[in-house]
Amino acid sequence: MTTEARIPLSRERVLRAAVELADEHGLRALTMRRLAEELGAEAMSLYYHVAKKEDVLDGIVDVVAQEINDAVAAVPPAPGWQGAVRQRILTARQVFLRHRWAPELFETRSSTSLAVLRYYDALVGLMRDGGFSYDLVHHALHALGSRALGFSQELFDPAAGESADVPAELAAQLPNLVGMLSEIAHDDPESTLGWCDDQTEFEFGLDVILDGLDRLRDPS
Repeated sequence: MTTEARIPLSRERVLRAAVELADEHGLRALTMRRLAEELGAEAMSLYYHVAKKEDVLDGIVDVVAQEINDAVAAVPPAPGWQGAVRQRILTARQVFLRHRWAPELFETRSSTSLAVLRYYDALVGLMRDGGFSYDLVHHALHALGSRALGFSQELFDPAAGESADVPAELAAQLPNLVGMLSEIAHDDPESTLGWCDDQTEFEFGLDVILDGLDRLRDPS
């Protein structure tokens, strides 16, 4: 028996192992059997700590969200509402870049993590301190969408391993789209959380939204 196998199981240990498994092999590799193997335990023993796989998925959202909260708490806020919000969001993004499978999971969970709500609560507080009414904050969160957490939803979403090129038989019907796709390039894989969500595109969209919101707020 290995030293790892002698460490008592706990919910925290199971969830941490699930995060590590997803980091190394992707979210689709995360099964109860594989997780048990990683922990050196029997699959049935996991059910003392997590009810089912859905409980594991909800749990690792909490783990990542708490990691985000810890990360943003460790960084002194930048001056001004816009700088503080931008810094908070880009700090959260750095956590997602360590867990590249997490955006997809965050988008698909039906339950809401308390850790995620705490993140948003602090974000709302920054905007309120910057002169935003609750109504404008509400509009702002809709405008930001998933960017408020540090990732953007894809404009195009080719399946894994597929090219986003337009098929030749459609190219003549889509000249503007083909022209755009022939010029753009996302060549910084370390900053990417999807086919088109790289750091440059993310910050461009974020800054456009924040600049627009700044013109709408009441500085008094």
